[in-house]
Amino acid sequence: MLELLPLLLFIIVCLFLMTGYPVALTLAGVSLLFAAIGQLAGVFDTAFITLIPNRIFGVLVNQNLFAVPLFVFMGTMLEKSRIAEDLLKNMELVFGRLPGGLGIAVILVGMLLAASTGIVGATVVTMGILSLPTMLKAGYRPSLACGTLCATGTLGQIIPPSICLVLLGEVISNAYQQSQLNAGVFAPDFVSIGDLFAGAIMPGLLLVVAYACYVLIVATVRPMDAPSVEDMAADISSSELAAALFKGLLPPVLLMVAVLGSILLGVATPTEAASVGAVGAMLLALSRGKLDWKIMHEVCLDTTRITSMIYLILIGATIFSSIFRGFGGEELIENLLTGLPGGVVSATIIVMLLIFLLGFILDFIEITFMVVPLVGPVLLGMGLDPIWLGVMIAINLQTSFLTPPFGFSLFYLRSVAPSEVVTSDLYRGVIPFVGLQLLLLLLLAFQPGLAAWLPSILNQ
Repeated sequence: MLELLPLLLFIIVCLFLMTGYPVALTLAGVSLLFAAIGQLAGVFDTAFITLIPNRIFGVLVNQNLFAVPLFVFMGTMLEKSRIAEDLLKNMELVFGRLPGGLGIAVILVGMLLAASTGIVGATVVTMGILSLPTMLKAGYRPSLACGTLCATGTLGQIIPPSICLVLLGEVISNAYQQSQLNAGVFAPDFVSIGDLFAGAIMPGLLLVVAYACYVLIVATVRPMDAPSVEDMAADISSSELAAALFKGLLPPVLLMVAVLGSILLGVATPTEAASVGAVGAMLLALSRGKLDWKIMHEVCLDTTRITSMIYLILIGATIFSSIFRGFGGEELIENLLTGLPGGVVSATIIVMLLIFLLGFILDFIEITFMVVPLVGPVLLGMGLDPIWLGVMIAINLQTSFLTPPFGFSLFYLRSVAPSEVVTSDLYRGVIPFVGLQLLLLLLLAFQPGLAAWLPSILNQ
């Protein structure tokens, strides 16, 4: 019975989270309570408590995690300065006359906004406010409009440089080193956040293309569901359309390329590249006359709030993982996964299913910090490629956040959708996009080179 205490700790933490208690306080509070009970019962070594301050200090001085507030600042600046709104309007002019063009424009803008923020809720809410009324007014079927927006909002999980990949890259890197140390390799290889960025590019772009193709096919087969919006660009010349494309798309794309390219080419660390992105977003807003002290205050306030939340959750997860290991949880998980029939395949499927289900009740930050450090070393010790595993987890979480009836993305869009949009429209609309993401997961499972190819090229 005592060997099951780590699982009991994990289950009770999840139950408390489902009741709505703050994540960071739940992780820390329940874990410390279990440690106290375990100490009184003589089944917990208090040495694991004494390690916690040093581990927390290591989190606070981690150079890679300094990229988080800078990336948050960049995304918030693009959102608050209404650059995303201008980008959407210009993309609507360019693509509006094509079949499904408005939907394709929303996907492209959502991809850029998702990459810059990496926060699913922020992207879905922003795109819902900006795009949903326009799509409904243009005659789009509500389910298609809602599905497109929900799916586009979750792209922040997989399109670099997103906060999700920064955090997941740090955790996967630590798990990979831990798995090698467990195997007796005391000069371990390592993977960087830039490696995970490179691994996510191809799957992310495939997903964007798949979304756009689906909207285009729907618009071709059932034009009444996704009509072209000819009046948007009826009186605009080709040169004006080119100018709209240049003005709307080029600056944000150049900013993303500068940030991501400097990381992939090894010119800058993720933290240095994030600082370039933050300054670039400010200059972009300033050049368009969109920056003033009020916007700067709002951006700084939101950046502080989001960053504080992330660090608090990380501290709570550090306390949880320390106490979980103190109860022998690491050995328990290793025995459970390695003892499954089917070996690494069965273990991977079980972990992916667990992460998918937890995505219904936990945000990606909690899952990244709470679950991945526990199962990552075991799976990587069984021979999985760390970059492939990181990309699979990111897409898996993205699928979970989109799946009815509990997907976070659905709740976020529901909160800003007009009253004429019913919940069933949301559920029907996202099902094809969930199918596309599941197909991508299967494709990656059978063709892991899709995630491993670009990192291997860049590391030569």
